[in-house]
Amino acid sequence: MSVAAQGVPSGGPYRVMLVDDSAVIRGLMTRWMKEEAAVEIVGSVGDGSQAVRQVAQLRPEVMVLDVEMPVMDGLTALPQLLKALPGLKVIMASTLTERNAEISLKALGAGAADYLAKPTSTRDTGTITDYQRDLIDKIKALGQAARLSAPRGAAGPRRPGPAAGSIGSAAPRASGAAPAASARPAAATARPRLGPYGVAPIQLRQHRITIPRVLAIGSSTGGPQALFTLFQDLKADLRLPVLVTQHMPPTFTRILAEHLSRVSGLTATEARDGEPLEKGRIYVAPGDWHMVVAAGTPGPVIRLNQNAQENFCRPAVDPMFRSVAEVFGASTLAVILTGMGQDGLLGGRRLAELGATLLAQDEESSVVWGMPGAVATDGICSAVLPLTGMGAAVRKVLAGMKP
Repeated sequence: MSVAAQGVPSGGPYRVMLVDDSAVIRGLMTRWMKEEAAVEIVGSVGDGSQAVRQVAQLRPEVMVLDVEMPVMDGLTALPQLLKALPGLKVIMASTLTERNAEISLKALGAGAADYLAKPTSTRDTGTITDYQRDLIDKIKALGQAARLSAPRGAAGPRRPGPAAGSIGSAAPRASGAAPAASARPAAATARPRLGPYGVAPIQLRQHRITIPRVLAIGSSTGGPQALFTLFQDLKADLRLPVLVTQHMPPTFTRILAEHLSRVSGLTATEARDGEPLEKGRIYVAPGDWHMVVAAGTPGPVIRLNQNAQENFCRPAVDPMFRSVAEVFGASTLAVILTGMGQDGLLGGRRLAELGATLLAQDEESSVVWGMPGAVATDGICSAVLPLTGMGAAVRKVLAGMKP
């Protein structure tokens, strides 16, 4: 789902630069973007060195940067680009190989905002259509994020600054109550925030003390970096099964699991259909498969399926949340990290109805405040927190305390 408003955004079209050694790919992307009133191509070059020389002058807000290029590849160019133009949002584009998946994750750690797996053939209409939609949506979301985080006086709109204590000042709602529009707190009790679908206040629900038996995490744009930070903080404190759905293609999710193993010190793997949930293990939804849990003997098991995409995603967070709601109910701790769209909102509502605990990443620390913004403004979260405070909040909930 596109998070940018239809038509030309305030401040004019989002400025985009294309960097790819394939003139065919650049031409294809150029044609797509000419159809989008919200997007303007300000530069198109064939290698990283040209991009480094021109980026400060062209001043794009978003760059689509190929991984493999002659003269200077994308990973080499990335730090120089970010130094030349601070605030630039870079989407790494690569073919779907193990090597490129590893490089793309390294690029995310080096400051890239997102990644996109390029289609292996321009003749597959379905794949090309999906790639076009994903590319345009990511450009719009990151273009909006670039403007919201821009210094005052820079082009584009600026988000309202947070009021002191604004996250904790929202009026709580009774645990399990339906998020009705009439329950929105007055502006005096919760400062309106620029959410993914317009201005809405953060509102919190009353926290119900329950010891979780499962931790379920959903994330998308900016998610790998956020996951690394969270698990680096938690490490061996996790003595329950952990489910992670990150919007990622195949191959990428296996590499992500390997990285999570290294930073957490726990066993993290792509989930396998039918395997039992074990305490102290991290299960990552495989690319192109929804991951859910089901009752089993002697305990819950992982189930994978290729049902229809939800929120244009597979894997998606909503199916995972719905399944843990039915199996674990109130004994669930759910965390929504940075990401575009609103995946996790519907499943999060079901979890909240059953008394589970939901935590969301705050706007300032999110690359894109779409998924966490959707649940934060829906009244189903117990807390909305900066990424640096999320690990401590998780530990508190696991210990039977308020986050």
